[in-house]
Formats: sequence, C-alpha cells, structure tokens
Amino acid sequence: MFKINLQRSKYYLRSINSSDLSMIFKGLSHPDVIKHYGVSFASLEETKAQLQWYKNLELSGSGKWFAICELNTDQFLGAVGLNDLIELHQKAEIGIWLLPEHWGKGILQEVMPKIVAYGFNELQLHRIEGFVESENTKCRRAIAKTGFTYEGTMKDCEQKDGKWISLSVYAILNP
Repeated sequence: MFKINLQRSKYYLRSINSSDLSMIFKGLSHPDVIKHYGVSFASLEETKAQLQWYKNLELSGSGKWFAICELNTDQFLGAVGLNDLIELHQKAEIGIWLLPEHWGKGILQEVMPKIVAYGFNELQLHRIEGFVESENTKCRRAIAKTGFTYEGTMKDCEQKDGKWISLSVYAILNP
C-alpha cells in the first residue's frame, strides 16, 4: 500500500482501497459535502463507480487519489488527489473533500502541501490547478492559504442541478 507520512502531523495519506467504500459513500452522499462537489451517490452500489474512477486514474496514468487518515486512530477523514493529469503540459487538477465533522481543523493546510509536493516531485508536474465553485467561500479561502494563487473566475461555465455555476480558478507552479 502506498503511504505518505506527513511529518509532525496528526494525519497521513494512503492509497484508497475497497474497504473505504462505506466512508466514501458517507462523504459523497452527505448534503454538506456534495453541495459544492462535482459528484454524489445515493447508494453504496452507486459509490463503487467512484472506487473504479480512483483505480482508473492510476491505471491510465492520469492521476492518483489518497485517503486522508488520522495517524493515531487510522480513521478515514476524507480524500485528496490529483486527476486530469496531462503529461504533455505537465499539469493536473487537485481535488479534496472532507467529512463535515473534520472541517475547520486545519487538515487542508497540512495535507495540500504534501499533495503538491507529490505532484511536483513524483509526477514531475509544472502546474497544479484547483477549480472551486465560486459560491464555496470557505474552500476558496482555504486553498488560497495553501499557496495557490487566484487566477480568475470562469462565469457560468458548468451546469449543476439545472443551474449555471461559476468556477474560481487557482493554481500553483513548481518553483
């Protein structure tokens, strides 16, 4: 199992596996999580598609996602990763979600730099992008605190639940 230890941290990252299915369902069916997230699931059976998506990223070489776990208890807290990797342009998109009971604990500030370092050092990326629903002010503030630069807003660029949404674009470049 692939694992990233976060030095001096209460958290670690490990490969997502099939035993995470119920926790992924718990997160990606929770109204507060999916309010500003791109996918949601109504059953454990449907959630198997997300596990397959994580696996396909690795098989195709287009990304890698990790379970975020608490070091002392091994408790699953959420997931973070890189996807839509384009080797030619040395860039990928970052994503993260946490179970709501773990919001506001500084987890994002500890985890994001490690994923960025993984992208730059292991995947040889030059650019990592983050697309955040513009109405998700908490996530926008949090991503800005981790070194990402706000680049602009793509207005009415996607439809979600029959409504147009705008996406704020953030990026960080490999120094």
